[in-house]
Amino acid sequence: MIRFENVSVTYGDADAPTLRNLDVTVPEGELVLLVGPSGVGKSTLLGAVSGLVPHFTGGTLSGRVTVAGRDTRTHKPRELADVVGTVGQDPLAHFVTDTVEDELAYGMESLGLAPAVMRRRVEETLDLLGLAELRDRPIATLSGGQRQRVAIGSVLTPHPKVLVLDEPTSALDPAAAEDVLAVLQRLVHDLGTTVLMAEHRLERVVQYADRVLLLPEGVMGPPADIMAVSPVHPPVVALGRLAGWSPLPLTVRDARRRATGLRARLEGLTPTTPAAAATAPTTTEPITTTTTTGPTTTERLTTEPPEAGPEPRTGLAFLRRRRTRAASPPGESPDTRPGTPLVEADGLGVRRGRIEALRRVDLRVTAGETVALMGRNGAGKSTLLGSLVGMVPPTSGSVRVGGLVPHRTEPRELIRRVGLVPQEPRDLLYADTVAAECAAADTDAGARPGSCRALVSELLPGVADGTHPRDLSEGQRLALALAVVLTGRPPLLLLDEPTRGLDYAAKARLVAHLRTLTAEGHALVLATHDVELAAELAHRVVILAGGEVVADGPTAEVVVSSPAFSPQVAKILAPEPWLTVEQVAPHLREVR
Repeated sequence: MIRFENVSVTYGDADAPTLRNLDVTVPEGELVLLVGPSGVGKSTLLGAVSGLVPHFTGGTLSGRVTVAGRDTRTHKPRELADVVGTVGQDPLAHFVTDTVEDELAYGMESLGLAPAVMRRRVEETLDLLGLAELRDRPIATLSGGQRQRVAIGSVLTPHPKVLVLDEPTSALDPAAAEDVLAVLQRLVHDLGTTVLMAEHRLERVVQYADRVLLLPEGVMGPPADIMAVSPVHPPVVALGRLAGWSPLPLTVRDARRRATGLRARLEGLTPTTPAAAATAPTTTEPITTTTTTGPTTTERLTTEPPEAGPEPRTGLAFLRRRRTRAASPPGESPDTRPGTPLVEADGLGVRRGRIEALRRVDLRVTAGETVALMGRNGAGKSTLLGSLVGMVPPTSGSVRVGGLVPHRTEPRELIRRVGLVPQEPRDLLYADTVAAECAAADTDAGARPGSCRALVSELLPGVADGTHPRDLSEGQRLALALAVVLTGRPPLLLLDEPTRGLDYAAKARLVAHLRTLTAEGHALVLATHDVELAAELAHRVVILAGGEVVADGPTAEVVVSSPAFSPQVAKILAPEPWLTVEQVAPHLREVR
């Protein structure tokens, strides 16, 4: 179905090809998973299949790529549209219409399908992906995960022979990711669709793959064989390697069957506490669950009118100091002593049009604490982060950050206390090169020249100074945005899906850096669907559902009690209290 014949791709004045001498065949009716470190060319390979490389991206493609017999060098993307359906890392770049239902129908309209066929397929896709309740919603009002499901649905409705998917579950909650992957597997098994997918969260997808293609080596084989040698692998494989299991398990079920002896060896031992958790504030309260009813009189009395802040906040520009008026002289430094409250939300409510995005949210975050916000797509996580930086004024209740009311505080004062890395990192980037972006970040923060650049290299080595941010991979762009905000070292750091596009090694480096910050008294609030990240880093987990807090407590207690948000190691070694391979490794070596 897809044939790569000695394919190499080189962009502009790059010193080396992004893809080099790739020679491989993807059979019809199989799901092939691309794995490899960030920046090795996975997105480029996918673009070569759809014709976007080089017709849209530029660069030089040597060799030959054929899809269903069509040479992508001589067939432009529009001439492959009836064969190949593509979802890139940025779903927003794919949308053409304004509403969910119209977007699902657009591809079929372009191909001239009959109205009756279009109607049937739209209804099928709405049901398959759980989008029925969103059919009339404007796409602009959807959460990141909901947009990703719509983008996937829009390429499913035309029934292409080949699906090319770049990080298709990166913004999805665990349950939604399983639904999408089950649909893809059904298309492969029942309809013979060929799926080529790049994904960093291998714990979600590797068990669905028929074959795995490892880059940059260009080696393809059965998942178990490739995972045995791959530098990037999910926790279940890492635990299998550590325990010496052969063949390596790819699923929690297989690992549990082999883990009886391991659980016996670990029985009675205490999990090694990660560095971040060792410095956790002592004010963390036991797990609580919340059931709420209608607003009370007290809540109505504490309502703060939603006036606009001192400066209009129509986007994220105000979070970069150089985009505002000259910075005010340094005032009193925020207090970051352990236990000092940095976030205080009481009965916080936010309404966006007809949607009640947040309802009576109570939240406390203290200096030195890391809190993970989790919940299904559209639960209100990003809205809560937005309210903490003043982008989303409350319609009821109150919120304070470092003692200030965010939406009533001058941006140049607020950014001394809080920094936000949004779901779309490009919203913070506007310079022409990585070097210029980093130099500006150093100036903004009053940091030593080279500080931001050193952070980029620490998080994700190999990002060239002269590269334009738009030409970076999603993971590289995220690393740059993280470095820009981290350079300012704000007392409160808000991260919205901070591991999208990052491989396991880059994520480990990010975790190490964030642990250092919390040890110094900084507070972190993460909105994430990455259950492995929450297990590694968070002191507390707060679960949101329908805009309400339904659980709030220590990470181990919250995630272990929730099948949807439990990490792989916790499922494998239950009922023993282990969350990560990092905790298990020292004890297993001692036992050996």
